[in-house]
Amino acid sequence: TDIHQVDSPVCVPDGTIYATQSGSRENKSATPLYRIAPDGAREALAVDIANPTSLALGSDDCVYVSSRFEGVVYRVDPRGKADVYASDLGVATGLAFGADGSLYVGDRAGSILRVLPGAGDGAREVETFASLPPSVAAFHLAMGPDGCLYVTTPTLASRDAIYRITPDRQVDTWYSGFGRPQGLTFDRSGTMFVVDALAGSAGLYRIDITTRTPEPELIVAAP
Repeated sequence: TDIHQVDSPVCVPDGTIYATQSGSRENKSATPLYRIAPDGAREALAVDIANPTSLALGSDDCVYVSSRFEGVVYRVDPRGKADVYASDLGVATGLAFGADGSLYVGDRAGSILRVLPGAGDGAREVETFASLPPSVAAFHLAMGPDGCLYVTTPTLASRDAIYRITPDRQVDTWYSGFGRPQGLTFDRSGTMFVVDALAGSAGLYRIDITTRTPEPELIVAAP
């Protein structure tokens, strides 16, 4: 309780969960990031991050946090120390890592940005990887087992799509049957899980992405 998640939380290998207290834009929370141990004990991390939005685990065991207010991605090490990883990222929301170490950032104004891995802690090159419809809330990103990036961009429409972006930057409307798809992820077997937040059909769905015609299975219905 007492957390504010704009995007999905993230779980690190020892079972610790990182969650945000994001707050409304421009209002900085006194405790913007929490670390929750497997036994449920919650630790507030003293990091100076305005509106932490999305989280991703890097291969270096650090947690990467986007700030939609600052347009910055921070790297938080296991000790809880936060440093700027990349900046000038628009309204930075969803995060996902590629196999080569590139970090994909969803700028909810309508762009997927790619932060190229660089040596040391110097400035990193940022490029526009793809363009998508803007979102009224936040982009949500997940890297699929097929090497494609899957993205949701919630709007005020009655139906929103899950987009798939191939490594060569082709953008496809992969599935358009959800009302308001938001957070999504993949398990170790490559199965997709996605949250639909539209009243009346809200819940957690499971999708086998290897099928030609995706058929979401409702596994947890929202109250």
